[in-house]
Amino acid sequence: MAGLWRSYQTLMTRYPWSVQILTAGSLVGAGDVISQQLIERRGLANHSGRRTARMMAIGFCFVGPVIGGWYKVLDRLVIGGSKSAAMKKMLVDQLAFAPCFLGVFLGLSGALNGLTMEQNAAKLRRDYPDALISNYYLWPPVQIANFYFVPLHHRLAVVQVVALTWNSYLSWKANQM
Repeated sequence: MAGLWRSYQTLMTRYPWSVQILTAGSLVGAGDVISQQLIERRGLANHSGRRTARMMAIGFCFVGPVIGGWYKVLDRLVIGGSKSAAMKKMLVDQLAFAPCFLGVFLGLSGALNGLTMEQNAAKLRRDYPDALISNYYLWPPVQIANFYFVPLHHRLAVVQVVALTWNSYLSWKANQM
């Protein structure tokens, strides 16, 4: 396991953007598999590989690039590694970024699931408030620790490991019809 972690760190040093995107897409896909198998209890025979592929595409094309880029912007907006800076980063992240990101994620999922504009808007009105409240239970303590203890190039990976649980919830929420 230690060798795998060292290899990951080496790749992160050489190809940070690509590794962050691959990590995000893979973990969003894994979250969907967990959602389908453990939350929805579909069983392997009823597992939707197409849905998992859609969720992975969202991870590769949206989650990885957007969150990876956001952390770079956030580090320029709030400079420093003190406890105070970590708290400010968490507040900016949770009050400015998270609500927008979550809305786009759910809307994108609905569009990729074939919902019409009206259906997607109704689904967002129904699911967004609950998802945002759930976000606020999980992410503030994670982000304070992440911003205080974790170097910039590893933040997306730390978030995505915690997000395995979150992605399972989001996949379930995004695919509830």
